[in-house]
Amino acid sequence: GGGPLASLGQAGILLLVIILLGLVGHNYIVAAAAGVLLVLHLLHGDVLFPILEKNALNVGIGIITLAILIPFASGEIGWPEIYRTMASPTGLVALAMGIFVAYLGGRGVEFLTSQPQVMVGLMVGTILGVAFFRGVPVGPLIAAGMVALVMGLLGYGR
Repeated sequence: GGGPLASLGQAGILLLVIILLGLVGHNYIVAAAAGVLLVLHLLHGDVLFPILEKNALNVGIGIITLAILIPFASGEIGWPEIYRTMASPTGLVALAMGIFVAYLGGRGVEFLTSQPQVMVGLMVGTILGVAFFRGVPVGPLIAAGMVALVMGLLGYGR
């Protein structure tokens, strides 16, 4: 009893809500990821969740890193471009921001691992930012790193 939604259970309903929020916020990657998890949930593939939880983040970071390195591998960016960029004020600021964002991403991974419930606020905030402030859904890891940094500065630790 209870209709089709009740048969999904709490996890299935939450995943449906995340899919809808992802679609409304034009964050199709979040919607697709939640969709895959919903299909696994419905097909009783929950046995894969611990494996995914342990490995998916590292695999995803590996794929992102691969994408970032393609211009180096293709020869599009070589030593002359690196020297020219690093000799400019914009290049030096970009270098510093790259270091800072990588640091934040690392803190974000740690923070999300220890407090995954933070993802709810990050996702709703991202959706609101995209829907109402013409934002772009970029990095929950960076956002989580910023949360960890702010919470640390406020004395809340991890």
